[in-house]
Formats: sequence, structure tokens, C-alpha cells
Amino acid sequence: MNKKTLFVGGIKSGKSLNAQNYILNISKDKPIYLVTTEFIDVEMKLRIQAHKELRGDKFITIEEPLKLYETISDSTAPLLVECVSMWINNMLYHGFTFKDMQEQIRNILELDKTVVFVLNDVGSGIISDNKLAREFVDISGKLSQQIASSCAEVYHTIAGISTRIK
Repeated sequence: MNKKTLFVGGIKSGKSLNAQNYILNISKDKPIYLVTTEFIDVEMKLRIQAHKELRGDKFITIEEPLKLYETISDSTAPLLVECVSMWINNMLYHGFTFKDMQEQIRNILELDKTVVFVLNDVGSGIISDNKLAREFVDISGKLSQQIASSCAEVYHTIAGISTRIK
């Protein structure tokens, strides 16, 4: 079974844990946990460690902050992309454009692979006075629409509860 699924929700909403349980339930083989977060500071290192402990040895872990398409296209097992939001952050930091991001996502969505995406819902707040923050929110919203439109299932997570919205 090859399908795309999206888990979207706020920070610390429980979307990652629910996405992990979801892919473990649908996978016949040990799934790949595709980590996009780069080490930025001590606090981020602690968050990464907590995620590692949460998933234990149930996954094959691959760390790739930028080249999602290449990594996914080369894999044979179902993948959990954790998370698209950090990937957007990395892409912006390294000078990639929205068009570059759209192209990678489009190519991933065309692959005959099982992929579960995790994405932070960052568009429910106020419009920032910071240009980079506005660009990040806009890109995140547009890419979430692109991903969701191609996914067989989309789940919104709040307070640890994922509700299927598609």
C-alpha cells in the first residue's frame, strides 16, 4: 500500500507521536524516520533527544535537513517526515526559494511511496511584523495545502487527539 498522509497541528500538540503510531500500524516493514531538524542550540538538542527516546528502536533513522526528495526516492520502506516545518526553516536558512520547495514537494508527492508528513500549523496566529516570519508562515500554509491536496488522509491534532479531516 503506497499512500500519502499528513498530520498537522500546533507545537507540542501530539502530532508527532500520533504520526509515529499511525505509520507503525500501517507498515509491514520497519519504517524510516526522516529527521529534518538541524542542531541549532542546546534547547533544540534537548528536543531532538526527547524525540529519539520517544521513537526508540522502532524506526530506521535518517537525518537529512534539505534533500527530502532524494532521500525518499532512494528508500524502500515507508517514511515519516519529521518535520516539514523544520525543513522549510532549513531551506530558507540555506537560501532556497519557495519554488525550490514546491518542486521538491511536488516530486515527492508523485513518488509511488508511503509517506507520512508532520507539519506545524503556524497560520492561526497574528501576522508578524517580521518579514522572515511572514514568509515562513506563508510558505508553510501554501505547502500544507499542496501536501494535503495529494494526501489520502489528513489529520488535525490538538491536545494529543488527531481528528481525520480528509
